[in-house]
Amino acid sequence: MRLFHFRHRDAQEPVRQNWRRIERRQWWLSSSGILVSLALTLGIASFLLSAFAPGLQASYPLDANLVVRTLVGLVLLFDLYVVFQQVQIYRFRKQIAEREELFRLIGENAADMIAVVDVYGHRLYNSPSYERLLGYSPEELGDTSTLDQVHPDDRQKVAEAANAARYSGFGRRVEYRFRHKDGHWLVLESTSSVAKNSKGEVEKLVIVNRDITERRQMEEQVSLSQQLEAIGRLSGGVAHDFNNLLGVIIGYSEALQQRLKPNDPHREAVDEIRNAGQRAASLTQQLLAFSRKQVLEPRVLDLNTIVVEVEKMLGRLIGEDISLHLVLSPQIAKVKADRTQIEQVLLNLAVNARDAMPHGGKLIIETTGARPEEIAARHRPYVVPGHYVVLRVTDTGCGMDAALQSRIFEPFFTTKGKGKGTGLGLATVYGVIKQSGGYILVESEVEKGTTFEIYLPRVEDDLEAAPESKRLTRLGQDHRTILLVEDEPSLRKLTLNTLKDLGYKVYEAKDAFEALDIAKRTDDVIDLLLTDVIMPGMSGPSLADALSLLRPEIRVLYMSGYTDGEIAPHGVLETGTSILRKPFTRDQLIRQAEEAFTGVAADT
Repeated sequence: MRLFHFRHRDAQEPVRQNWRRIERRQWWLSSSGILVSLALTLGIASFLLSAFAPGLQASYPLDANLVVRTLVGLVLLFDLYVVFQQVQIYRFRKQIAEREELFRLIGENAADMIAVVDVYGHRLYNSPSYERLLGYSPEELGDTSTLDQVHPDDRQKVAEAANAARYSGFGRRVEYRFRHKDGHWLVLESTSSVAKNSKGEVEKLVIVNRDITERRQMEEQVSLSQQLEAIGRLSGGVAHDFNNLLGVIIGYSEALQQRLKPNDPHREAVDEIRNAGQRAASLTQQLLAFSRKQVLEPRVLDLNTIVVEVEKMLGRLIGEDISLHLVLSPQIAKVKADRTQIEQVLLNLAVNARDAMPHGGKLIIETTGARPEEIAARHRPYVVPGHYVVLRVTDTGCGMDAALQSRIFEPFFTTKGKGKGTGLGLATVYGVIKQSGGYILVESEVEKGTTFEIYLPRVEDDLEAAPESKRLTRLGQDHRTILLVEDEPSLRKLTLNTLKDLGYKVYEAKDAFEALDIAKRTDDVIDLLLTDVIMPGMSGPSLADALSLLRPEIRVLYMSGYTDGEIAPHGVLETGTSILRKPFTRDQLIRQAEEAFTGVAADT
């Protein structure tokens, strides 16, 4: 689209020809009226001349009857002309009225804003949509120049585009910010046509403005989502490699802890190594949460119940100088999400609000419902229409400008000082909500506070209670055989030594093909297949299927450092499947192995 788009002359020809035809008809009527009036005047003059100058009648004999009849005929002709003229005038007025009505309908009902300005930028006409979309009355706009409400940073390019249209008859597309009457800025896209006089000079500009604010917001949202998606994919891949490395670090540090006495001078260093590994594993889980590929246990929940239960924890977290207010709607529906992750979302948002109010303030947590028509009324174009439960967290802190808002969900982005934050808090919130099928929006103004609005899909199912953990009795490891398949040598060696220390008999294989060869060559009973999910050549599930044909009694325990999004196509996330998540500790390995032997499916 172009801002000052020159209309081709051919498009105006039908209109011009129509008006020329009307003008010719009007001239014909006027000329006829003049001729009839002259003839009537001459007839009356000749009649009066014969009446008041009898001497002329002898010189120029006149037939009085003929004169009278001629005058009567002229009068009748004049009357007919008057009637004909009035009919034509009525037709002209009707045509003009129809055109004015058509113009009025276009002007009043057009979604775009239409304006006519002169070459100096003075407004000659503004369509009613200006008042509807911008809040200004025609009188208010009439007293201002076209640039008065344009953002100061955009005035120069708008003026340059207008000048280019005046002098060349052509224009370019221009997008600029325009101030609404209430003070907020809208993004407008403008197109125009030039109106020239008989000399070919530009006389007026007809400008059409379109509000593209929502479209720009949606484009920014899509762009942000694509950026975060790309970072998420990178984070997921990095997390897998880190999980393997951390598994080795944590595993060997635990092995050293088993061999060192508590008062050993090296014990503290080993403990610190293990603790650092655990913290790194926690960061890896946050990266997975951001990338929307962490392990979730979604259940039907009452959001009000969760908010009430974490209220005390939030109160201790934000401090006494910040007042906490809950505004919970008693009629909200249920949602399906991971309870632990929703609690983490509340905690992260509360911490973010606390840091934005260093001198105290107010934190408000609201729950409500949202129907499709309410979402449309709230101007949420990037929220898919539907029924949602809304969680709204509002603070009265320092707020954020638009530039800061565009980056708050990026991982490792933080406005806090060095060492005061990882920059993963809001990134984790974003990932959890998106993975739960919801949306998170932010509204903020500097020095006025911030509101995070979370939309979670409503469900009609009954509430689900958390499953009770089954108490397992430690089984003897003697006489049990495990086939270990892992393509990472260091992790395979660590797991092999750990299992042997526990008393298991272990066969190791670097890939699925070697594992199949071992299963064919050995006569020993293999009780458990402990295999990685994704390996070169053949995946873990494919290996399990092949082994089940050779050894139907074998049980399977998968281990993986990949995210759910990567391993789901391999069929490992089906109900009843056991997965040992990397990096795992010695205790987790023991527990998962025991659960696999007893047939209890678990996911650690």
